[in-house]
Amino acid sequence: MNILLAVDGSAYTKKMLAYLAAHEELLGPKHDYTVLTVQAPLPARARSALGKEAVDTYHAEEADKVLAPVVKFISRQGVQAKTIVKVGHVGETIAKVADSGRYDLLVMGSHGHGALATLVVGSVTTQVLAHCKVPVLLVR
Repeated sequence: MNILLAVDGSAYTKKMLAYLAAHEELLGPKHDYTVLTVQAPLPARARSALGKEAVDTYHAEEADKVLAPVVKFISRQGVQAKTIVKVGHVGETIAKVADSGRYDLLVMGSHGHGALATLVVGSVTTQVLAHCKVPVLLVR
């Protein structure tokens, strides 16, 4: 099975990883894994003031903070994973990657960072479920 893990470094990401580790039918060498993190874009004024190189460096550093512990955890389980970093609207981007990558399953925490964004645009989980054609396993 080709499994996409959407992570943001929140407590729900940790719960999702613990759930996977407790269910060897989901976390094991017989599956292919890709770990995805999506960074919300900086406001346009900040991007123009900082410049492309500084913005790209910022997004790379933030993504590494999220991905490094996840990849380390997965490798301790004897599993290798590819990583993908995207910048965009989080829910829509997760759904697009899941749909375009020929994944059999998307696994993600039911909540994550972004309580303020939830008030403005709706929950990331709701957006993923609305746009994604791939089966989604939500871990709470």
